[in-house]
Amino acid sequence: MKFFVPYLLIAACLFAACKKTTNYITPNQKPPVVDAGASQSIEMPVDSVSVTGVVTDAKSPVTAYLWSEVSGPNVPVIENEGSLSTEIKGLVRGSYVFQLMAIDTFGLTGVDTLHVTVSGFDTLTLQPNNNAYDFMYIGNSHADYTASHLEVGAEAWTINGDPVDVRSYVKFDLSGIPAGTTILSAKLTLYSNPTPYTANFVNPNYGSTNAFYISRINSSWDPGNMTWSTLPAADPENQILIPQTNVTTVLDIVDLDVTALVNKMMTTGNYGFMMQLQNEQYYNARIYCSSRYSDATKHPKLVVVY
Repeated sequence: MKFFVPYLLIAACLFAACKKTTNYITPNQKPPVVDAGASQSIEMPVDSVSVTGVVTDAKSPVTAYLWSEVSGPNVPVIENEGSLSTEIKGLVRGSYVFQLMAIDTFGLTGVDTLHVTVSGFDTLTLQPNNNAYDFMYIGNSHADYTASHLEVGAEAWTINGDPVDVRSYVKFDLSGIPAGTTILSAKLTLYSNPTPYTANFVNPNYGSTNAFYISRINSSWDPGNMTWSTLPAADPENQILIPQTNVTTVLDIVDLDVTALVNKMMTTGNYGFMMQLQNEQYYNARIYCSSRYSDATKHPKLVVVY
């Protein structure tokens, strides 16, 4: 047996050495202690915050940090999510919870959360180019004459002696506004088309009874499949009457208050605005630039504050 003792001792020493170099998590090993920092409050138009966490670990070095969003009204940008200090940008009005996680060499994690409250208001300006959802329909109960994306407005005219109604439909993309948001203000601007493609081809405003309504559309519509029988209906509630004018040249509608209409869109569905003469009797016209007009500053514009 004495010949095998050295081998047994060597094996035991090797086993003991291996055991000493292994990082075992003992019952008293604690995860990192994380402090994400104090809660913060900002007011729009400020839309970013700087955050700095503090992490301590008595037993093991910390190897990684991670900032993440737990909850909030949108997904902002965390500039350096793997750093103790970072800036968070693109916040909107509402309440957020952010989490800081730390991981040590034992693989243990510690977390803490930080609350950020954003008050004030946001402003969304919509003035799209080539909007698929601005559209002028020309026709009557027995004939669908044409459709145009070149301008919008409200008219009653004739084509080869046949009376036609001209109605327009404009929808803006409101998806950037969080669901359930109350609209504080919504202003619509329409610019007269100085070179109209319809009516008498000269005057953007024409006739003695050219007052027209701007109403909220209350059903979906397809600009590629508009016929007299498929024209969407307008909700008469809160519709706005644009009065008669004898001005035949350019007469813009600037910052028309459509707050009530947009609030209803937010709660019942956004199908856009409809323009229709109060009395569809020829010859009357009110003609405005569409989103395809050559001067982009003249496109239909909606400014929403929420």
